[in-house]
Amino acid sequence: MTIEIKAPTFPESVQDGTVAAWHKKAGDTVSRDEHLVDIETDKVVLEVVAPADGILGPILKGEGETVLSNEVIAQLTEGAGAAPQAPAAAASSAAASSSSSASASSSASASGFVNPAAQKIASEKGIDLSKVAGTGRDGRITKEDVVNYEKSVAKAPAKTEAPKAASAPVLEGQGIRVEKRVPMTRLRARIAERLLDAKQSTAMLTTFNEVNMGPVMALRSRYKDQFEKVHKGTKLGFMGFFVKAAVEALRRIPAVNASIDGNDIVYHGYQDIGVAVSTDKGLVVPVLRNAENMSLAEVENTIRDFGIRARDGKLSIEEMTGGTFTITNGGVFGSLMSTPILNPPQAAILGMHKIQERPMAVNGKVEILPMMYLALSYDHRLIDGKEAVQFLVAIKDMIEDPARILLEV
Repeated sequence: MTIEIKAPTFPESVQDGTVAAWHKKAGDTVSRDEHLVDIETDKVVLEVVAPADGILGPILKGEGETVLSNEVIAQLTEGAGAAPQAPAAAASSAAASSSSSASASSSASASGFVNPAAQKIASEKGIDLSKVAGTGRDGRITKEDVVNYEKSVAKAPAKTEAPKAASAPVLEGQGIRVEKRVPMTRLRARIAERLLDAKQSTAMLTTFNEVNMGPVMALRSRYKDQFEKVHKGTKLGFMGFFVKAAVEALRRIPAVNASIDGNDIVYHGYQDIGVAVSTDKGLVVPVLRNAENMSLAEVENTIRDFGIRARDGKLSIEEMTGGTFTITNGGVFGSLMSTPILNPPQAAILGMHKIQERPMAVNGKVEILPMMYLALSYDHRLIDGKEAVQFLVAIKDMIEDPARILLEV
């Protein structure tokens, strides 16, 4: 029995996706729920798993190709009994698609190591795929491999026509200058689009302050072991304090928790705090829903879960949609000061930075204190400078005296 493998159902805000990587090739035996392929949208990477045990048949959408919601991307022959026929079917299909190519090209295609887009270009250009080195997963020949091979062949005559170049002296210290051109991923392209839109469509301004982290560090040092024991492995970090402080500050300065919708200002009666998380594929911002109702332990545990699933590419689109305010922590990478960019349609974003010991004047005496610069970028169309400064000072006061968070003063 042949089963169609389809792309996931995309949300209304996502038009299409791109096949990022196949983890199996045609003819491979797969098990039910085994990870087959990654499909990247402009917001998240989605995994497609095998619907049943069987043999993976023809792959209809290769790496780099665009797919629509619920579009068929491959076929699966259910049951182990279909194993002998599946490779033959894949081979005959590949041979038919590459009839105009060299025999080596047909052999490579039949084994499932040629991206369909690469096969098409090779057929049109008359390129022998047996001479092309594959750089994709499991040695797969990609579209870029064929294009680069064609360019290298085109440049070859120029080298032979200049025999003097071979005898020319090589400058000391001159090495091979390698360049690699890869297409921008959908997620990275979407991040770039949103950042550029934020710069062009908002009156963004940043105000700074500094906070003494000594009291929070002392509190954390005193209770971290007991906190982890009581809350079953949840560690006490700094982000939880800043989230709770931000929730209280947002209550005091409602404009910072608002957004602009056309000619209207939308004041949100809840605090959905986005927490920026860095991944290999780019920055994502999962949202702590109703953070005002979360305990410090719930905040820390949820952020930890977000971080793990973000690195594994398992965050859902719903978890990264919305939010009324964002916190980003460049200090984990050593940043001492920065101006974070807004996350539209939000009106403000708080930037945390590296904790740095500095000499500070305290009651007429110089003391070495662990200081952190805080940055608040805000949309000046909605938030006045007075409100921005008051918000940042409220954060500073609560972090320097954590009891204020509990007492809401």
